[in-house]
Amino acid sequence: MSRIYSCTDTGEIRSLGIKAAVGAVKSGRLVVLPTDTLYGLGCDAFDNDAVARLLAAKDRGPDMPVPVLVGSWDTARGLVHSYNDQLRTLIEAFWPGGLSIVVPQAPSLMWNLGDTRGTVMLRMPLHPVAIELLRETGPMAVSSANISGQPPATTAAMAEEQLGDKVNVYLDGGETSVGVASSIIDVSGDQPRLLREGAIPATRIADVLGVAPETLTPAARTPENSR
Repeated sequence: MSRIYSCTDTGEIRSLGIKAAVGAVKSGRLVVLPTDTLYGLGCDAFDNDAVARLLAAKDRGPDMPVPVLVGSWDTARGLVHSYNDQLRTLIEAFWPGGLSIVVPQAPSLMWNLGDTRGTVMLRMPLHPVAIELLRETGPMAVSSANISGQPPATTAAMAEEQLGDKVNVYLDGGETSVGVASSIIDVSGDQPRLLREGAIPATRIADVLGVAPETLTPAARTPENSR
């Protein structure tokens, strides 16, 4: 049986909601949480069974790997193969915020987020409820809170309408402030590639990287799975 907790105000219900969501994540269950871009469907990133349940809830396979949300810049350091100048520049410019970054993951990580090919997509969201939850749980695997192919959720009610009792706890933070998915930059190769232009314009990303916008070559496929 799922439950929705209103987290729009800092009070007892929000505290109870965060506590319930932390308990759900740590016991391998799914939660819905607000972010600045869209609502996310999340679980413990290191619980492979929970990640499998997340993909099943969305009715999709491992071909679109689940992104990971973090609650601080420092957390990202432990998840990547190399915290280089390019990655640091992007994080300092856009986190917390609407930029997801694809990087080579730390080789020691034993998680199974899907067909990642040795990479991980990371983001730190600009939302107080998400940050509070992430700092209690650690890294969470978080995909957009919708059934694959259906409209992404900008409210907790939209997420519940699609996901229902597949989710244990819904944290209602009101309507998302941005309402579109994050932009995605892939810096796992020799040249940065813009996989999706969303919340952050390509021109801003290019300016921070010191490159011309047209050099951020789009990929052939646009990821739908992240928020």
